[in-house]
Amino acid sequence: MSVVYAKSEGITLVGGGILTPQTLERALEAAPNLVAADGGADQVLALGRQPDLAIGDFDSISAQALAALGAARLHNVATQEDTDFDKALAAIAAPFVLAVGFSGARLDHTLAAMNTLLRHPNRRVVVDTGHDLCVVLPPRLVLELPALTRVSLFPMGPVRCRSAGLEWPTDHLAFAPQGRIGTSNRATGGQVTLEAEAPLMLLMVPDTALAALLKGLLAAPLWPEGVPAR
Repeated sequence: MSVVYAKSEGITLVGGGILTPQTLERALEAAPNLVAADGGADQVLALGRQPDLAIGDFDSISAQALAALGAARLHNVATQEDTDFDKALAAIAAPFVLAVGFSGARLDHTLAAMNTLLRHPNRRVVVDTGHDLCVVLPPRLVLELPALTRVSLFPMGPVRCRSAGLEWPTDHLAFAPQGRIGTSNRATGGQVTLEAEAPLMLLMVPDTALAALLKGLLAAPLWPEGVPAR
């Protein structure tokens, strides 16, 4: 799929899950360009905003939203082989994407959003649940975090992760989704450094760490496109 919407600033991408006005406004402060994924358009319009573009197969958007946006703001992707989150990411380009409204309403949709993150490890995509921020850990990430900030690591496959600045070091751990996980670790205060050996580790921090996370991600190396998840 070719890119149809490219911006030099961050993009806020809205899905059809749980979304509060506060979460949307926080996202737009950091990423002022607004795109909806299918039924996310209804959420955006209900909160008094109009997206620049709506992307998807439009099986969940309302007729009212379709009419309000008009043909010029609609990008139809008819394939059923991927999610609207995937479709939207393939059609947009920006230094980073803040994805809101992709969790909470249904557990299967939340898990599908995590799957989308893993399928795009070469992109800077942050899922904001309204409480937590979730990203695929890049090869190396440096964050400035206050002491006691929660830093959770959840492996989506066998993976190791070196760390510094955490209350419980992780260098010696072999993480796996059916074995050792790393939730509810804490920053000791100051610089936290995380180094993953493969694009299989999800990092979760509180939404209060958004500025620190975006700063760290923009300075972090990306996984090469097409890198295999081991």
